[in-house]
Amino acid sequence: MDYQNIIFKVEDNIGQLIVNRPEARNALNRAARLEMADVLAKVQADPSIKVLVVSGAGEKAFVAGSDVKELAQYSPLDMEHFMDTLAQGFYSRFERLDRPVIAMIDGLCLGGGLEFALACDLRFASDRSLLGLPEIRLGIMPGGGGTQRLPRLVGVAKTKELIFTGEFIKADEAERLGIVNRVFPAEELEEQVMAVAKKITAKSSLALKWAKKAINASQETGLRAGLDYEAMVECLLFTSEDRHEGIKALFEKREPKFQGK
Repeated sequence: MDYQNIIFKVEDNIGQLIVNRPEARNALNRAARLEMADVLAKVQADPSIKVLVVSGAGEKAFVAGSDVKELAQYSPLDMEHFMDTLAQGFYSRFERLDRPVIAMIDGLCLGGGLEFALACDLRFASDRSLLGLPEIRLGIMPGGGGTQRLPRLVGVAKTKELIFTGEFIKADEAERLGIVNRVFPAEELEEQVMAVAKKITAKSSLALKWAKKAINASQETGLRAGLDYEAMVECLLFTSEDRHEGIKALFEKREPKFQGK
């Protein structure tokens, strides 16, 4: 597939997906989502890609939401299909990807853009970024997972405040609330994010895969079931070649060379 709305590249085991619609503040239209879905399939099929970093082209926006001009043309039936395959279902594919996904946020991160970021595993933002869920201003509400994922980070009361008012918050406030992991000066953002990604690529892809699954499961199960799942996965990893390599490297005082097996 030739990409018209995104850029995808791989370097040093790091996949980079860049939404490339700066003239529209990187708003996601249907075509962009389909291209991004194609990238997800490629990443899933390529074990050499250990981390996926998503970002937006230019300095104005990460993703400023869904393409409102396109949504305005949707019928109720179109909207039902959109919610299932191009909103909730689409963002959940990033959440379910079996390797870490990092959102590199620079500029506006609004509406569907924030919901997209919330479905990523880690979120890092520049100090000039603004985040928010302004859908209430249009007479609707967040429908791409915002009402479900945000409370798990900031609690119910703060989520209601952000959604009911539709107000934007600055990056430092988002960090204080736990929406983003860390905030960096804009000129340092990419370097810092890639440094984190590089650290992750040095780890066992098998262990990363199961750690992500276990952590995600904690959001959907009770403590007892979650502990049982964690124990099962840990026993599974103890039989892996990577576990043997990790222990061997520790005793030999060298960096491990994991194979994802």
